[in-house]
Amino acid sequence: MKRALLSVSDKTGIVEFAKGLREAGYELVSTGGTKKTLAEKGIEVIGIEEITKFPEIMDGRVKTLHPNVHGGLLAKRNDDAHLAQLAEHHIQPIDLVCVNLYPFQHTISKPDVTPDEAIENIDIGGPTMLRSAAKNHEFVTVVVDPSDYDILLAQLSENGEVSGQKKRQLAAKVFRHTAAYDAAISEYMTKLAEEENPESVTLTYNLKQSLRYGENPHQRASFYQKPLGSTFSVAYATQLHGKELSYNNINDADAALLIVRDFDQPAAVAVKHMNPCGVGVGETLAEAFRKAYEADSTSIFGGIIALNREVDAETAALLKEIFLEIIIAPSFTKDALEVLTAKKNIRLLTVDFEGELKKEKKTTSIQGGLLIQDLDTDGFDQAALSIPTKREPSEKEWAALKLGWKVVKHVKSNAIVVSGEQMTYGIGAGQMNRVGAANIALAQAGEKAAGAALASDAFFPMDDTVEAAAKAGITAIIQPGGSVRDEDSIKKADEYDIAMVFTGFRHFKH
Repeated sequence: MKRALLSVSDKTGIVEFAKGLREAGYELVSTGGTKKTLAEKGIEVIGIEEITKFPEIMDGRVKTLHPNVHGGLLAKRNDDAHLAQLAEHHIQPIDLVCVNLYPFQHTISKPDVTPDEAIENIDIGGPTMLRSAAKNHEFVTVVVDPSDYDILLAQLSENGEVSGQKKRQLAAKVFRHTAAYDAAISEYMTKLAEEENPESVTLTYNLKQSLRYGENPHQRASFYQKPLGSTFSVAYATQLHGKELSYNNINDADAALLIVRDFDQPAAVAVKHMNPCGVGVGETLAEAFRKAYEADSTSIFGGIIALNREVDAETAALLKEIFLEIIIAPSFTKDALEVLTAKKNIRLLTVDFEGELKKEKKTTSIQGGLLIQDLDTDGFDQAALSIPTKREPSEKEWAALKLGWKVVKHVKSNAIVVSGEQMTYGIGAGQMNRVGAANIALAQAGEKAAGAALASDAFFPMDDTVEAAAKAGITAIIQPGGSVRDEDSIKKADEYDIAMVFTGFRHFKH
C-alpha cells in the first residue's frame, strides 16, 4: 500500500483530499491538528509518532525530523542500496507529501505581534519535508497548494498515478514556496536585527496578473504583488469597472498615486507616461479636477487621473467628458458610478488611502543587477528652507512654491514646474539640461507665468534658468541650492526682484 503524509496549517479541502487518497489506495500518516481533523471525520489515519517511534516534544517543535520520515522521503526507489537500507532499518517509503506551513506572514501582519510570537511561527519541519519530497520528486509526489488537490485526485483516478511532468511542476512550486517563505523570514529578521545593507537580499512577490504585453506588444510581462506590502498602492487596488490593466497603465497609476498622496486638500493629478501633466487643488474635488484639466487640456487626453477624495456626481460628470484610461480614488458615490460606468472601457480603481504607507524600498533592475534605495518621501515640510535673496516670498508666492515643490519631486529629471497657488501651469520633464526643461515649462505656461512660481528639482549650475524665468515673468523660485555658482543665480534673482528659496536637498528622478 502506498503511503501519504499529511500535515497542514491551512485545512482548506484537506478532508476531501484525504478521502480521495484513501479511495486511491493510500495509507495516511498525519500530525497533530491535521490528524485530529481527519479522525473527527472518520478517516483512518496513523499518527506520526507511530512512524518515528518517538513522541512529539518541545511543544511540537520536534515531531517529523526523524530518519523514519526523511528516509522514507529521500530513498531512491531505483537504487538497490537505498532499498536495502530501508529494509534494514524498517523504514517504509512515503509516496506523497501534502504540507503547508505555519502562517508566518499572517502572524507578522498583526500590528501587535511580538518577536517571540513571530519566531515561534517559523516552520522548520514543514519546509524540510517539502524539500526532501521535492528533491526526490521522481518518486514522491509533493503538494503544497490546496488548489492542486483536485488535479492530483483526477490523475490518480484516471491513471492510478501522478504523471512525471506534474510531479516536476509540483516540485518546482514547492521550491518557489519555500524560497518565498524563507525570504519573508529573512526580511523580518533583517529588520529585527536593524541591518541596513545585508550581504544578500532575497525578494519575493506573488503573481497578481498575467499581462497581455509589456511596454510594447512584442514584450511579455506580468504583474506581481509584494506580500504584506503597502495597501496604498496599485498592487492592492480594487478594480470596479473597465478593461484589464496594462503594463503602462500600472506604471502610470503608480506614479499618479505617489503624487496625490502628498496633498492634504482636495487634489487631482493627471499623469501621462509616468510624468504629471496637470495638478490642481481646490475647495472641492470638482474644482481641483477643473484646475488639473486646465493645466494641460491636451496631454490629459488618454491620461490617468488620481483623486484623493470620494468621487461625487459633479466630479464624475466632468471626468466623463474626456477620454481617460484610469480614474483612481478612495471611493465613488453610487451616482458617480452610474455616470462613469456608462463608459465601457474606463478603468475605475479604489485604493486604501487610510492604509499604512509602509517604509518600502525602491528597487530598479539593471542588466545583471539590482539597485535598492529608500523611497523619496521627504517633502516641503522636511526642507531646511533658507532665503538667500533680498526679497522674501509673499503669502501667495509661498503657496505656489509649496505646490511646485511637491510636484517637481515626481517629474523626471531634469525637471522644472511652473505653478500658481492651486495648479500647475507648465511642466518641463526629462531634459538633458536644466534651461531646456525651464524653456518647455515656461512656454507651456505662457502668459500664466507672469507672477507665478518656478520649482527646480536640482540646483542651477549657472544663472541662465533664472534669466529665462525672469523674462517670462516668474516672481518666485524654489530650488535646492548648493551649486558652486549659487551666487550668480542669487544676483540674477535680485536683479529682477525675484524671491528665491533654497530647500537644502534635491529631488532627482531618473
